[in-house]
Amino acid sequence: MQKISPDAPEALSRNIIADNIAQLKALFPELIAEGAPGVSVNIDVLKQLVGDQTLTDAEEKYGLNWHGKRAARQLALTPSRGTLRPCPQDSVDWDTTQNLMIEGDNLEVLKLLQKSYAGKVKLIYIDPPYNTGNDFVYPDNFKDSIKNYLELTGQVGEGGNKLSTNTESNGRFHTDWLNMMYPRLKLAHELLSPDGLLFISIDEREVARLRSICDEILGEENFLSITTWRRKRESANDGKGFAVKGEFAIVYRHSVAGAPQRLPLSDDYLETSYNDPTSEYPEDLWRPVPITATKGHQGGGYEYTVTTPEGEKIKRIWLYPESGFQELLSQGRIYWGKNNNGIPQRIMYAKESAGVLPDNLWLDISTNKEGKNEVTDLLCDDVFDTIKPTGLIRHMLMIGTTKNSIIVDFFAGSGTTGHAVLAQNSADGGNRRYILVQLPEPLDPENKDQKVAAAYCDGLGKPRTIAELTKERLRRAGRKIKAENPLFAGDLGFRAFKLDSSNIREWDPASQNLAGDLAEHQANLKTGRTEPDIFYELLLKLGLDLCTPIQTRSIAGLPVHSVGAGTLIACLGDAIAQDAVETLAQGIVAWHQEQNPTGETTVVFRDSAFADDVAKTNLAAILNQHGLPTVRSL
Repeated sequence: MQKISPDAPEALSRNIIADNIAQLKALFPELIAEGAPGVSVNIDVLKQLVGDQTLTDAEEKYGLNWHGKRAARQLALTPSRGTLRPCPQDSVDWDTTQNLMIEGDNLEVLKLLQKSYAGKVKLIYIDPPYNTGNDFVYPDNFKDSIKNYLELTGQVGEGGNKLSTNTESNGRFHTDWLNMMYPRLKLAHELLSPDGLLFISIDEREVARLRSICDEILGEENFLSITTWRRKRESANDGKGFAVKGEFAIVYRHSVAGAPQRLPLSDDYLETSYNDPTSEYPEDLWRPVPITATKGHQGGGYEYTVTTPEGEKIKRIWLYPESGFQELLSQGRIYWGKNNNGIPQRIMYAKESAGVLPDNLWLDISTNKEGKNEVTDLLCDDVFDTIKPTGLIRHMLMIGTTKNSIIVDFFAGSGTTGHAVLAQNSADGGNRRYILVQLPEPLDPENKDQKVAAAYCDGLGKPRTIAELTKERLRRAGRKIKAENPLFAGDLGFRAFKLDSSNIREWDPASQNLAGDLAEHQANLKTGRTEPDIFYELLLKLGLDLCTPIQTRSIAGLPVHSVGAGTLIACLGDAIAQDAVETLAQGIVAWHQEQNPTGETTVVFRDSAFADDVAKTNLAAILNQHGLPTVRSL
């Protein structure tokens, strides 16, 4: 039985560098040279593979460069040693929901989500800090991100509340913002499915730099649009030369497989683009569609002569063969113009339309004022200043998702994206899932801009953080939607998790209490961590969905959990008696055979639960004999 160490793959988030090396090795085995330590890339072989002329010096390459870019890229590739601890007490419908609300530093959370959700997310929407000079920017610590996060948010030590604004007087004003955004977008790209879309809200301050880093990370060929939406209807005279009424949403696809969904035909579109029905045509709106082609047309085209009802002969290259044209004519699907003597066109009915492509000018969706009213209605007035409306996010959901998509927002703010997903599911019967991530940014009751929000948290009896407000909005949004649509049986809950350091104890070589640490390190797991804490870290590190169904059965008096129809079987009890080993092993084997999983099964135990190494060895041997060779201990 192999014991999982703090450096084992099972204890870390996805190692993107190792995955990249494996892919390179699979494509070009000669490119990777193994040696001590680790592996190296043979540059001479690389030049032969791609041609010397395609290799350029980094200094001469077109793109956006800034101080810290290399470290920002490396930060995205460094695995996380953290975990997500379950919080059923903060959740709604814990046992059945498929939605996630995660409290924590989004950089670390994005790393932890990689194994379970990479390539599965249909739409990512984020509303990051616009770098206005008032947005907080906190330093990402390359050495110990989890410790840095806990200190910054006041969860350990005495160094909390170090979040600070990124003012324009800062000599690294743009640099700090780019260093924050780059690794997060790098990890977000990994989460997107091949047909996934990324939407990013931004204003004119950083739109150019955001475009540059998105072009680099996602590929310029995958840029789709910069949409403009009207955030307010009234004009203000407090701008710098122009009244600001709009903001941008940059849209990228993961790859060529990604494309916006067509939108239903609006009443305005029908009125302007379709003719009124007449007695000559079936009862529906219709419009004429050209059927002429040009030489060299992709389909080839068909050249022949047609005769109008008035006797005019017209020779053209047509999209349809002559037999196809005659069939349309017999069906009354050819329009000859107002005088029955024009170039024929096909009659297309509105009911036959697959919809229209979304445009990049969103004038009549919703405004920030409506977004603020939504939160005021659910929580209280003046909790947040500028809030995106659910109507804006629902428009993106219509463009970028199907009814069973996963949606991620890792700058969740007040929870507008989660609210919008619930509302859209209620409207169209969808089963979309959301994953939200929000930093527990402390609210300061002495700060006039945060005073109301802090007082509101006090009234709830909750810590004064934005993450607590996010969760409360989600709870109330679900209740409101259910009250307004009692017949809706969809998912209105969420599972809450909090970022923390791993449950697996790490060795600290700099410790001043060596004897004490040696004694504590005999137990691989940290004290104070619960069985659910350990179990959900297993799900994360083994790449299983955090909302996957879990079955629990009592075997030899111990709770045994099975996930994914037997993909993972875990017994994490504190003590396994010597005389219970065989009964436990045989019970696990029988349950495994009953479930008959298609893939390999991993069986995990708590290392300290065994009376001695003999008991542990005997249990592993029984499991191995019955086709369960992958046995681990924590």
